[in-house]
Amino acid sequence: MSATLPASLIDLAARVLAANRAAGRRVALVESCTGGLVAAALTEIAGSSDVLECSFVTYANAAKVAMLGVPQATLDRHGAVSSETAHAMALGALAHSSADVAVAITGIAGPAGGSAKKPVGTVCFARARRGQDEVHIETRQFGDLGRAAIRLQAALVALELLLP
Repeated sequence: MSATLPASLIDLAARVLAANRAAGRRVALVESCTGGLVAAALTEIAGSSDVLECSFVTYANAAKVAMLGVPQATLDRHGAVSSETAHAMALGALAHSSADVAVAITGIAGPAGGSAKKPVGTVCFARARRGQDEVHIETRQFGDLGRAAIRLQAALVALELLLP
């Protein structure tokens, strides 16, 4: 059991690892607002290296462009917190790894940074699978739960998206 991460996060991470191990899948993560929290949960569990291929923490827009190939035009037009950017992030993770599936997370954890269109607690997710054209995209509105709670909820959703 982790001394620093919530049991709900570790338990779900263990399920994700077991399910992907059984399916023979390697996973990649792209985290922005969660800042590596999903990767931390997965790597808290011994043996995670046979499932977790890599994790990108691309907090700044420049990192999204440089590390993942997210088009600057996408960021300019839709912003960092958008389904379009999450989509590009997930595809970028697949392009820059040999993972079978990638999940991207980008959002506004607060306390500042929100707007009327994208309030604090808005988080966009994308899941891309190698060899499939369709990318699953969803946006969640967690509300202004506080920075830590928003990040935890986003990490839990991302882990659910990694289940086969």
